[in-house]
Amino acid sequence: MRDFRHVIVGLLALVVSTLLLAQTNTAKDLPARLSWAYLWDESAHSQPPDPQPMQIPGSTMKFSMQQARNMFSTVDWFPEAHPVMPAVVAFGRKPDLRACGGCHRVEGTAGADSASIAGLPAAYIVQQMADFKSGARRSALQSRPPENLMTLAAQVATDEEIQAAAKYFSELKPRQVVRVIESDTAPTTTIVRYFYARQGEGQEPLGPRIVEVPDDFDQYELHNPRATFTAYVPKGSLTKGRALVESKATPTMACAVCHGADLRGVGVIPSIAGRSPSYLARQLYAFKIGTRNGTNAALMKPVAERFSEDDIVSVVAYLASLAP
Repeated sequence: MRDFRHVIVGLLALVVSTLLLAQTNTAKDLPARLSWAYLWDESAHSQPPDPQPMQIPGSTMKFSMQQARNMFSTVDWFPEAHPVMPAVVAFGRKPDLRACGGCHRVEGTAGADSASIAGLPAAYIVQQMADFKSGARRSALQSRPPENLMTLAAQVATDEEIQAAAKYFSELKPRQVVRVIESDTAPTTTIVRYFYARQGEGQEPLGPRIVEVPDDFDQYELHNPRATFTAYVPKGSLTKGRALVESKATPTMACAVCHGADLRGVGVIPSIAGRSPSYLARQLYAFKIGTRNGTNAALMKPVAERFSEDDIVSVVAYLASLAP
């Protein structure tokens, strides 16, 4: 009977996910100045992954690219550096619940394509899963797979699995994996699934966007939880972003009112310091247009609504530059 119920739940979750996709908007509907935060190239995995075992600096473990891409068996490069992973983090549950550690990495660091959740309050993580499940939390670009995969996970995960994953990630220490550089140019890039990757040694004009690239593409693809990114941001954006974050002219709008003086969170309010600027931009825009409408959205919406697209670039550049 339990197996039958599991199949039914899985089918219902698939229907929900399909309906969300059927109601999608497209990249054309996004503000042009935020398109850099919503990258998506579904053809990036056209070549079979290399099955040859590889190593990374500082680890004695060996895993192949093929193993790293298995979303039902998380590669663990530093098993001594964290508590024992719950089954849902390490393996997920076939056929439809992917391992949490696959996208968010074993140490919860993630990257430009997903959320860094290390050290977030367990209650906050549980609430976000509830918001994904209810539809209160959606992406501004609903056709983009990562958010739909989270909706599916929230539909099929049990309360026990969600609680176990939330407890595990909440006990991890946040790690700074993003370096922010103000510049007029950025490396020449191509899009690999959901993030920029360097293409050759050339440079291209940065313009009013942020280009966030892995410093070592293979390290990130191998799911090294300590792989780092560099975010190239427009010159002057850090000073402007700090002014917007502090909002001295309107103190009640200052981010520190809810997120704490160091912006590392208070109680169940999450940290916003040192996170991926691409991820932060997606969240601010979702609050702004109302596709993120869960717990505390009523507090975030008036703040996000006052930001132009250029303001969002500056705010997330500044926040990403801080220590988490």
